[in-house]
Amino acid sequence: MNLKEVYEGRRAINFFDTNKGVEAGLLKDIINLAVLAPSAFNLQPWEIIAVKSKEGKERLHKFAAQPKILEAPVTLIIVGNKTGYEASNPTWNDMLKLMGGDKEKLAGTQGMAAGLYGTSNENKLKFAESNAGLLAMSIMYAAKSLGVDSHAMSGMDFEGVRKEFELDENKTVVMLISLGHLDESNTLYPRAYRRGYDEIVKEV
Repeated sequence: MNLKEVYEGRRAINFFDTNKGVEAGLLKDIINLAVLAPSAFNLQPWEIIAVKSKEGKERLHKFAAQPKILEAPVTLIIVGNKTGYEASNPTWNDMLKLMGGDKEKLAGTQGMAAGLYGTSNENKLKFAESNAGLLAMSIMYAAKSLGVDSHAMSGMDFEGVRKEFELDENKTVVMLISLGHLDESNTLYPRAYRRGYDEIVKEV
């Protein structure tokens, strides 16, 4: 499947086949491909909770009452780290190596990141959500390329999900992505119209 086919073939699946799972190895392949998504300073301020068990699905469903959570073999909770720019992020160690061990240069880059993202709660939230959003879309395209369908969801009690799954206050729940396979006894609506360049782009 080439990239154009992945884009054209990906759909938001409303009906998941409850008899078809997503093997652990395949889920790892999807995530390991998806993390090639870009992020600010390559800080990768994200994490994922893979909800697979019946008990886990029921816990999540309390705060996001969508049937897909119970039907799909796995639903991912996409989490952004609002303080992922801080020096404690282990990805800075990789950057230090790329900088030839120049700690002064690294400190300057860390200061730049803190100035861009850490000066207000709004900036922290934007940092977490925009980067985790890049990962989320990457997951859905990676899944489609490997034969797995998906559906993204943002209708939930975000704070309820955060507390239920014991996430720290510096973490924010960005969205959910159910993964599985279309229940072919149901038919999806035709793809809805998409506005193109002439409608959404303003040249200046």
